[in-house]
Amino acid sequence: MNHTVITSAQAPAAIGPYSQAIKNGNVLYTSGMLPIDAEGQLQEGIIAQTQQILTNLQNVLSEAGFSLEDVVKTSVFMTNLDHFEQMNDVYSHYFGNHHPARTTVQVAMLPRSAEIEIELVAIKRQPNQ
Repeated sequence: MNHTVITSAQAPAAIGPYSQAIKNGNVLYTSGMLPIDAEGQLQEGIIAQTQQILTNLQNVLSEAGFSLEDVVKTSVFMTNLDHFEQMNDVYSHYFGNHHPARTTVQVAMLPRSAEIEIELVAIKRQPNQ
């Protein structure tokens, strides 16, 4: 397999033995992104946390030569689905009219006591497609 580790200095460093993202051909797989800025500060509140995660993911996508338009699937993990509408409003702002497939689930706990974590898969279209 021909895969490349992708790391963006504009997103938080991995807090364990994993990569921010792996690129294999025209496909990019990100690890779950927490709402931490590049300096390691956890954001507070579901709106700020969702914004930070999506900004981090944009930075990782950009580092790999992708954009949000290339995203085909996201997985959202939340500790409280009562905040779904707030998360969805922020998410909609980032993705606009582009609507990748999405799974959203409630989980008991996330690292660093975050309220939300998001991972994604992106596919870069070939020039002749």
